[in-house]
Amino acid sequence: MAYPSEYYSIAKRELDRRREKATLSAQSQEAELLSKIPELAQIKSALAKIGFNISKVFFMNSDKKAQIEKLASESLELQKKRDELLKKHGYSSDALEVHYSCPHCGDTGFIGERLCKCQTELLKEIEKREIGKLAPIGECTFESFDVNYYPEESENGISPRLKAQKILDSCRSYAGSFTPASKNIMFMGGTGLGKTHLSLAIANVAISRGYHAVYGTAQNILADLEAERFGRTARNYNQSSVLDCDLLILDDLGCEFTNQYSVSELYNIINSRILSKKATIISTNLGFDELSAKYDQRITSRISGEYSVLTLIGNDIRYIK
Repeated sequence: MAYPSEYYSIAKRELDRRREKATLSAQSQEAELLSKIPELAQIKSALAKIGFNISKVFFMNSDKKAQIEKLASESLELQKKRDELLKKHGYSSDALEVHYSCPHCGDTGFIGERLCKCQTELLKEIEKREIGKLAPIGECTFESFDVNYYPEESENGISPRLKAQKILDSCRSYAGSFTPASKNIMFMGGTGLGKTHLSLAIANVAISRGYHAVYGTAQNILADLEAERFGRTARNYNQSSVLDCDLLILDDLGCEFTNQYSVSELYNIINSRILSKKATIISTNLGFDELSAKYDQRITSRISGEYSVLTLIGNDIRYIK
């Protein structure tokens, strides 16, 4: 999946910093070793001279192959002597080399034209870091979701704890097999029942598996899209980021200020992502009757027909904590 262009820019700056740090560290190490072991400086100078002589051979009319083989042999002897000197003084044979964070790509982020795994992992970290500016994604994992905060006693024949456990298991399975074409989810239930926690736990796993997720409250996303639509500066979201991501998490639906534009834009988000088979997770404190009263019937119809509804019941966990 392609990440937003700004993520690649952030990754490049980070890789450049790693590469510069490794180079400066190697230069410092070399200066220290040349000072401690003067013979190393002589060997370095001799190796540089051989390198220069090899480049000159290509412009000669004599037997180039024999000359290059002779110089290469001399170079190997000098390298062997250098390695022995380093070991004699308690250093590894690669003590004068640059030690990059990633030995596969040398902290460039690419192996040929292919993204190196180190850059892929860095992009995942950046994604979580960016979401972390808006929500506590680092704290919201399946392991930290504690069903013991839900009452065990049955309520209308249903145990809130047992229901929460089943929803947790379902979400864990969903995240483990997530693809952009995965089913849509609507989390329903009162305030503080873990809807956002489960949404972010799913995002955590999806991001770790290489998918691009966007998180935002309905209020912030719709406000930014309205700003973009009318030529104002959007803070975090634009239509492309909201419609094209692999997973969109639309949190706290129903808490935003609604007007004709926001309702229209909400329908566009929900409908467009259904048509393009892009997974969306919505959470709301409202019931279907309240959603129907607040929004266009087209919206509630699309949700009821295309979303799996997971309803958490119990008491406000934040209050209990």
